Amino acid sequence: MIWIFGYGSLVWRPAFDYVEARPSFVRHWARRFWQASTDHRGVPGAPGCVVTLVPKRSAVCWGVAYALDARAAKTVFAKLDHREKGGYERVEIEIEMGRERQKGVTYVAGPENPNYLGHSTLREIAETVRSARGPSGDNVEYVLRLAAALRAMGAEDAHVFELARLVGE
Repeated sequence: MIWIFGYGSLVWRPAFDYVEARPSFVRHWARRFWQASTDHRGVPGAPGCVVTLVPKRSAVCWGVAYALDARAAKTVFAKLDHREKGGYERVEIEIEMGRERQKGVTYVAGPENPNYLGHSTLREIAETVRSARGPSGDNVEYVLRLAAALRAMGAEDAHVFELARLVGE
């Protein structure tokens, strides 16, 4: 089995075949809306904001781990590489699922990519999110669906929940 850790739209819309899905988390990474989206939740000239992972020593980021059949991995990764083309790179990561730990992969958009926004206040991010729309839909929908999925699994994420509150005002 090959494991993929989803922490953004993959939490609520994986759009690929998998054998198993489990609530999970990664340590020492924080989810932040610090990546511009010009291909999904915004367009060139009016980008939206989507999540990436940033290193943070004491952080825990909840998401969903998906187990792939090794025979399907090439096809799934081709789809994900295309989906995450806007500055994301595959990164090996240790995923925790209860007491079990598995090596896996996730996609991270770091500061070296041209769509990286870096630190912004949640009010600034909310302003962008409220007005952004792209081929995959409204940016507000992305924020609210991610927040709802995290709440449904009992996960805590102050950054996401506060942004959801701000864009819902």
